Amino acid sequence: MKSYQFTSILLLFLVFLSCSDDDSSSDDVDPQLEDIYFPPNNSDTWETKTISELNWNEDQLQPLLDFLEEKNTKSFIILHNGKIVVEEYMNGHNSNTTWYWASAGKTLTTAISGIAEQEGFIDINNKVSDYVGTGWTSAPAEKEDLITCQHLLSMTSGLDDEAGDDISPENLQYVADAGTRWAYHNVFVKMQDVVEEATNETWDNYFTNKLKNPIGMNGSWTTLGNINVYWSNTRSMARFGLLTYANGSWEDTQILNENFVVEATNTSQDINLAYGYLWWLNGKSTYHLPQSQVEFPGELIPDAPSDTFTALGLNDQKIYIVPSKELVVIRMGQAADSENFALSSFDNDLWVKINTLIN
Repeated sequence: MKSYQFTSILLLFLVFLSCSDDDSSSDDVDPQLEDIYFPPNNSDTWETKTISELNWNEDQLQPLLDFLEEKNTKSFIILHNGKIVVEEYMNGHNSNTTWYWASAGKTLTTAISGIAEQEGFIDINNKVSDYVGTGWTSAPAEKEDLITCQHLLSMTSGLDDEAGDDISPENLQYVADAGTRWAYHNVFVKMQDVVEEATNETWDNYFTNKLKNPIGMNGSWTTLGNINVYWSNTRSMARFGLLTYANGSWEDTQILNENFVVEATNTSQDINLAYGYLWWLNGKSTYHLPQSQVEFPGELIPDAPSDTFTALGLNDQKIYIVPSKELVVIRMGQAADSENFALSSFDNDLWVKINTLIN
């Protein structure tokens, strides 16, 4: 009897040990993510960290700021694991001034699409017409039927990108089968219609309730031409960058599914390796640019860390996220040099300057 009892206890102990090991592995969290600071909502409070604490090159800060001001920058923020290290306003801007995100705001559509999917309203692998009905393009019915929500998020709808910004059916013309051609196109905006139809809420209400309010952003959507453009202060852009850096979590709440964030910030198709779901990706062997079918060799931003991914907007609106350096970097302003759609030479020039500060 004693032998039986001893064996039973031993087995129970081994099971407990096994379960403990399993639990520890399943809860294994990247240490840097455990240390992230999140600013409180509805407050101007945001903890800071000094350049000297990080052993950065303090004498390189002013040359960076001089360069930014000279390049028509209005605001610039560097976060390190969530805390503000650099926050500067210039050229008539201040912390309360709102500015447009332009195409950097495409990534807000990505986030809301992910939230709608995790709530069971949509599946990005489903056809767009499942949500908005047929005839939303001028493509032949069998070609329109090929276009999924994932194709909109990855810019591979196969629709004509040279027909202008209008996304009325008459202007959405077939060029190639969905998934076979990458082209930077405003048709991604149809994802906002998909979300509205699937949730039975306005885009603005769903965005406000599911993303804006939960992470304490300010700002609003404004329709310019045929496009919804987001305007906010610079800290609101930094809050969204921080949410994405933290793999979709905000303090103890998972706002956006981590797997979706990973999917969105990695290559989404095999044509433009430097593009995820409306996020641009550094560190790839080739890339494409808007209004071109040319494949360029090399990295998107050669002097930025290879794991950088970024939201890029008209006239150099920028969100850079660099997991290896624990950084979120925000730039708002007018075009640094000449008007551009997204990427410009300013991106690399800026990273040359940032590197002299942080390395």
